Amino acid sequence: MSEYVYDPAAAVAFSDEKMIKVNLYESPRLFCDVYCLKPGQTQRPHDHAENDKIYHGLTGTCHVQIGEAVIPLPAGSVAVAPAGVVHGVENKSDENATLLVIMAPHPRLSA
Repeated sequence: MSEYVYDPAAAVAFSDEKMIKVNLYESPRLFCDVYCLKPGQTQRPHDHAENDKIYHGLTGTCHVQIGEAVIPLPAGSVAVAPAGVVHGVENKSDENATLLVIMAPHPRLSA
């Protein structure tokens, strides 16, 4: 595989303790992670003043909070949290779920 091609399925890792984030790529301009959530696991609502975040459903269905709205995000769907808007995810289903998550600019490396 090319150094520029990544396989999100190969990065999947679950924990009984909490949601797992597996980094696929990062630069000062963005990061790309796989979020792995077992049933009942969450990423608590939060915001980023200067960073946009994209959630792309890979497997299962998570509920995504964007602002006041909480919507199901099935595999194949995309949700966008613009900078300054509260966002988070929760796996309310009975199945494991994975998301591809991209944020730009990278909140740690761009500072």
